Amino acid sequence: MELQIRNLSKTYPNGTQALKNVNLTIPTGMFGLLGPNGAGKSSLMRTIATLQEADSGSIMLGDLDVLKQKEEVRKVLGYLPQEFGVYPKVNAEDLLDHMAVLKGLHNKKERQAVVAALLQQTNLYDVRKKNLGGYSGGMKQRFGIAQALLGNPKIIIVDEPTAGLDPAERNRFHNLLCEIGEDRVVILSTHIVSDVSDLCRQMAIINKGEVLLTGDPLRVMDDLSGKIFKRMIGKEELMEYQLQYNVISSRLFAGKTLVHIYSETRPDYTFETVQPDLEDVYFTQITKAQAAPAVNEVLKAMS
Repeated sequence: MELQIRNLSKTYPNGTQALKNVNLTIPTGMFGLLGPNGAGKSSLMRTIATLQEADSGSIMLGDLDVLKQKEEVRKVLGYLPQEFGVYPKVNAEDLLDHMAVLKGLHNKKERQAVVAALLQQTNLYDVRKKNLGGYSGGMKQRFGIAQALLGNPKIIIVDEPTAGLDPAERNRFHNLLCEIGEDRVVILSTHIVSDVSDLCRQMAIINKGEVLLTGDPLRVMDDLSGKIFKRMIGKEELMEYQLQYNVISSRLFAGKTLVHIYSETRPDYTFETVQPDLEDVYFTQITKAQAAPAVNEVLKAMS
């Protein structure tokens, strides 16, 4: 099964165009939707999850029309939103059991078996009687995945799931996502580049509601081979370098500033070639998108 999104657009009443003619084909497995905050990721996820209407376009999940057959889609959908609240004075087992009833699992014996299996799968069985208010951030996220897996969904959406998790909980969550993503569509929406590079076989970069790039992370990194260069400079030199070169990223390192630039050829002998990673791909695409309006204005003024 695959998810097909065609010409999807959404503008909010305040005039913000959250989605601009989005086209994506999302196959079975882990798919990474990467973009900065405010890029339109959550708007796209909410639309796929049948929580908001689109202005135009279509979304098909196999034979299901997501925009028209909302009730049927909800039967095969699991969703972990960015803001996932829990009842703090209820334990995990009881709340998951209650959610299972809402999902349509009315046979008590069958429901208990499903709840126990999901708590085992998410490594929460030993703390199933503990109130959710006492759970860590990572434990709450794993509980969120447990509820998303109720009903054995064909598509699971997780929106910014690792933001704020410590490294150990992040690794546990990654392992869990890999496990559940083997035989269904799992969409991972995030602004954390390493989440996508670690987990996803296919990806898209989105910014200001527009899809900038799609493909296999390894392939898109290879496409940049020989075009990313780095150099250590003084902090006071950064602005000069930004004016002179296509600086895609900069960060402090050992009291100096490490810059990465995009160039078809080595600028000069002082620059060192870098083996591109997904962060370089991401920053190259975002930088190009941000520069496009300015270039268009210059061309318009010259015409």
